[in-house]
Amino acid sequence: MTSAIVKISVYAVQVPLKEGVYTMSGGRALDAFDTTIARIETKDGLVGWGEVTPLGNNYLPSYTAGARTGIKEIAPRLLGLDATELARINGEMDLALKGHPYVKTALDIACWDILGRKAGLPVATLLGGRFGKTIKLYRSITKDTPAAMARRIKEFRAQGYRTFQLKVGGEPDLDIARIRATAKAVKPGDRLVADANGGWLPHEAARVVDAVRDLDVAIEQPCQSYEENLTIRRRTARPFVLDESIDSLGALQRAIADGAMDAINIKLSKFGGLSRARVIRDVANANGIATTIEDTACTDITAAAVAALAHSTPEALRFSVTLANVKLAFRTATGAPFPKNGEAASLPVPGLGVEPIMKVLGRPLYEVK
Repeated sequence: MTSAIVKISVYAVQVPLKEGVYTMSGGRALDAFDTTIARIETKDGLVGWGEVTPLGNNYLPSYTAGARTGIKEIAPRLLGLDATELARINGEMDLALKGHPYVKTALDIACWDILGRKAGLPVATLLGGRFGKTIKLYRSITKDTPAAMARRIKEFRAQGYRTFQLKVGGEPDLDIARIRATAKAVKPGDRLVADANGGWLPHEAARVVDAVRDLDVAIEQPCQSYEENLTIRRRTARPFVLDESIDSLGALQRAIADGAMDAINIKLSKFGGLSRARVIRDVANANGIATTIEDTACTDITAAAVAALAHSTPEALRFSVTLANVKLAFRTATGAPFPKNGEAASLPVPGLGVEPIMKVLGRPLYEVK
C-alpha cells in the first residue's frame, strides 16, 4: 500500500533552558527554545515526526512564526504524495514556497522518519550506515567572563566532553582573554573552537587571530560575510570553520574552490532538513572538508535526526557534533538519543526511533487533511 500523506498536524512547544540564558555575539540571547513539531500520517497507517526550532528570531534568516505559517502554506501540496519519495517531496515544497529552507525542515525530517519505519531501517542506515559505536559531542560555552568560561570548560570536561565551542565575537581584548583563559583549562587531545557567529569586524578578527596564533584553537565564522571571512582565513594558520556563510550547495562549492575553510557547520534547518544536509555533508567530505553536525536549536525529535546524520558520517570527517536537547528543562519525546559521558548514539531502530510525549505537545495548532 502506498504511503500517501493524508494528514499533517503541527504543534508548538516552548521549552526553557535549564542552564539559564544562552548568549551569543551582538547581544543575542534566549532562555527557551520555541519549537514547531510536525506529525505526518500516511494512508498505510505510518506516522512520522519532524521538528524545526529557530535560535530566536535574529540569528539566521528564520523565525518561529514564519515556520508555522510556512508549513501551513506548504502542507496542502503534500497531501496525496508518497512520503517515502523524498526528492519529490522536496521538489513540491520548493514549488509551494520559494526559499525559506527552515520552513521545510520539519516536514522533510518527518518523511525520513516514515521512510525508515516503512523500510524497517534506522534513518542512520538510510543515510549511509553507522561509523563507530558512538558519537563524540561538544558543549558550547555561553559568553561570560574569562574565568567563568574556563570554569565551564572544567565542568563539562568532568562530564566527559573533549570538544568545547566558545561563544565570542564581542570586544576583541575581552575575547582574546576568553580564548587564553579557556585554552589553559583544556588538556592535550581536547579541541577548542572560538565561535564569533560573525560578531567581529575584519580589523577586530585580524587582531584576535594574531593574538592567539600560539594557541591550539580553531576559529569559527569570525565575520559576517563570506568575503570578510576569506580575508581572515588567509591571515591565520589556525584551523578555520565556516558556518553561517555556507548556506547552500553553491556557497559550499565556491568555498571549496577558494580553500576558504577546513571544516563547515551543517545545521539541518539551514538547508531544509536531512535530504539537503546529506548532500552538503557528502560534497564537503568528498573534498576532505570536515563537518560539524547539529541544528540551530532543537528538542528530542531533531536531536534524533542530528544523531542519525552524524553517526552516518565517517569519524575522521566528523569535526564535532552537539545535541541541544541536553540544555532543556524537560523532554518532548521518549527514545531520543541523549548525551552521556560526552557521547551519544543514533537509535538502532526503524525510523528516528522517537515517540513524542503527547501531554507535552498538547493540542495541535492546526491540521491539514
